[in-house]
Amino acid sequence: MTKVKVQLHHKPQEKERKAGILMHITSLPSNHGIGTLGREAYRFADFLKESGISCWQMLPLGPTGFGDSPYQSFSTFAGNPYLIDLDLLVEWGLLEQEEIDDRLLVGDPHKVDFKAQFDHRLPLLRKAYERGWNLYAKEVEAFRRSSGYWLKDYALYMAGKRKFQNAPWYEWEQGAKNREPEALKSLAQEMKDEIQYVVFTQFLFYKQYKNIKLYANRQGITLIGDLPIYVAYDSADVWSHPELFLLDEDLRPVLCAGVPPDLFSEDGQLWGNPVYRWKIHRGDRYRWWMQRIRAAFQRCDMIRFDHFRGFNDYWVVPWGNRTARGGHWCKGPGMDFFRELKAQMGDRPMIAEDLGQLTDGVTELLEASGLPGMKVLQFAFSPEERSAYLPHHHKKNSVVYTGTHDNETLCGFFLHAPDKVKDFAADYLGCKAETEPLTWETIRCAFASVADLAVVQMQDLLLLGDQARMNEPSTVGKNWQWRMNKGMLTPALSEKLKALCSIYER
Repeated sequence: MTKVKVQLHHKPQEKERKAGILMHITSLPSNHGIGTLGREAYRFADFLKESGISCWQMLPLGPTGFGDSPYQSFSTFAGNPYLIDLDLLVEWGLLEQEEIDDRLLVGDPHKVDFKAQFDHRLPLLRKAYERGWNLYAKEVEAFRRSSGYWLKDYALYMAGKRKFQNAPWYEWEQGAKNREPEALKSLAQEMKDEIQYVVFTQFLFYKQYKNIKLYANRQGITLIGDLPIYVAYDSADVWSHPELFLLDEDLRPVLCAGVPPDLFSEDGQLWGNPVYRWKIHRGDRYRWWMQRIRAAFQRCDMIRFDHFRGFNDYWVVPWGNRTARGGHWCKGPGMDFFRELKAQMGDRPMIAEDLGQLTDGVTELLEASGLPGMKVLQFAFSPEERSAYLPHHHKKNSVVYTGTHDNETLCGFFLHAPDKVKDFAADYLGCKAETEPLTWETIRCAFASVADLAVVQMQDLLLLGDQARMNEPSTVGKNWQWRMNKGMLTPALSEKLKALCSIYER
């Protein structure tokens, strides 16, 4: 299968036209309250193949903490234990079926109850560890050796969180917080069982994930992963490598990341992530970044660089500010980063999330890197200005989306859009605004685009409203929860997609 290749200062090579579906694993149907790496993931891969869809895009797969955001993970390398399939653990002899009480795991069948997963799934994984540590000893040891440094750091970090009642690492006792050798040795001895448990759950995650990836690839499906530009402050990454981040002597961030006020938010977005000491990264040829990207490519066949503009320049706000106002722009690593990436890894299939207010510098960086940028159709239908997101402005070396995880669903968008936007969209799409809220017409428009890859959110294919929205930026407590019901992947939907793939040669 031809892959999207990075071209530096050269015209992109001809590529196959492809179609993909954006569907996070947690949103898959399951019997136990959250989508997992089990039977339904295999069924989804089968659905994609039957429908002529060759790409499956996911959100980040790391373990989540407060807020449940996959973009605020405890580790950029580790896998989320919530995604470990319990039914497979029963088949492997690590759990008994009667031990799984779905009354505790499942609340609203349309949403993930992350607290229930924390309270009741994790104890089940501990039982699996107690039964499987010796049973899988050789496999676990091979996994430990092949994982490199990150697994040791992550297991020790999670053991520290358990010892200190889930407090963030910067609130631990001074010795553990500062990674003093004697303190780390004492922590490792005291929490040996917890460290083994964390290692075992990571073994289970990657064993199940590699199986589904292998199956999907054999079905001709390319897995697209998502690489957040920043990592969480409370993470094994910052705790184990504080020198890579702009922290003060007490290991508190000096500045934090976000985006400035714009049309979508008068206060901007305050993400709270520590920012990088890019000079340090540049000095060792971006070693940590290259390790991170290599690990991402072990999980996926293609990756999307989240917040691509941050490589050109990024918005920073003094630590402690309550909004993103009062910040300023800092210069990113620019083309130096992508030259080093190509030098160390060659051509790899990647996508640049080049959304937001773009400057000439960001546009020039995208062009120089050769990465395909994103064209989101929800941003296209403004009658006042002829948007670059309108399909007749698209380029081949790009990826067109109906919307992203941060947008409304298409049905929600057209329900709430001003009449002038709906009227312009209807005129552009050649239909009447009174029809089904222009959803399938917009999907057809994405497939018809000259862009090499067209990606549609699963919620849009199912004609779901904003109750199925994945994330509303700058809000907490209602995001990342949507789940698809069993039976929604119908033969009729598959045939409709296959027809679009055929008509538009995807």
